[in-house]
Amino acid sequence: QVQLVESGGGWVQAGGSLRLSCAASGRTISTVTMAWFRQAPGKEREFVVGISWSGTRTNYADSVKGRFTISRDNAKNTVYLQMSSLKPEDTAVYYCAARLGTAVPVSNNEYINWGQGTQVTVSS
Repeated sequence: QVQLVESGGGWVQAGGSLRLSCAASGRTISTVTMAWFRQAPGKEREFVVGISWSGTRTNYADSVKGRFTISRDNAKNTVYLQMSSLKPEDTAVYYCAARLGTAVPVSNNEYINWGQGTQVTVSS
């Protein structure tokens, strides 16, 4: 079992940047696929981006391609989400998630461990 804690959320104006971190504990994440999801008020949780355990495979939602970058530091047991050119529609609670295996699926049902989330608010 891995525990996940997100940080780095906050308020930013449109066009700005934020970097989210997801710190894992309880086990190493070096063999775990990690992902970020988000949930806006009144909407379902949606996949944002995922990264395989080796970092060689990534999967981005079309809505964030070219603006968001996921990375991981297995030595620090941490995954990052660099968000740039933020838009008001990026406003949501962002969740970190983990799953065993090498695939990077987009369905939240495929992920077994979740953090509590961090709020990101982008004002126009």
